[in-house]
Amino acid sequence: MKIIGITGPQAAGKGAVVEYLVKKLGFVHYSVSGYLTEQLQAQGQEINRDTMRVLADSLRAKFGPAYSIEQLYSQAEKNGQDAIIESIRTIGEVEALKKKSDFLLLSVDADQRLRYERAIKRNSVKDQITWEHFQEQEALEANNTDPNKGNILACQKLADIQFDNNGSLEELYEQIDRIVGMNG
Repeated sequence: MKIIGITGPQAAGKGAVVEYLVKKLGFVHYSVSGYLTEQLQAQGQEINRDTMRVLADSLRAKFGPAYSIEQLYSQAEKNGQDAIIESIRTIGEVEALKKKSDFLLLSVDADQRLRYERAIKRNSVKDQITWEHFQEQEALEANNTDPNKGNILACQKLADIQFDNNGSLEELYEQIDRIVGMNG
């Protein structure tokens, strides 16, 4: 079983990379956001980026820095098919997955203002925020020294492959094909 992990800041294009690879390679998609959303719904809590971050941090503090990822990996292992896990946010998550065989970490990024514009356009419940709040959320997740909190910059540095998503979707797909070697 192969596992691909996806990391990167909000609205960078992680979902676009996942959709393309699922369609192109037939991998099964496992989403940390989806997992956290299910947990919040079960608790009757509001679903937004802040509540998701607080829950993720709380689960990591209580059960270890790779808890959510380990839950998703366990589901993938039971399924037995190649899988993509989105979205890797902590060093502990990267370290846990790198211990597994056949793991590849991909990072996708784009300029902050472009990512904000994309977040607003996708009109997701978790993306209904101001530019200032977007920047605040980024700062909270970008470079944290607490192993139980997001450190996306460090995760990106540990990625095996980096994608620049400042262009069109077609340009991103061409980059994926070229870098991952899936021409045709």
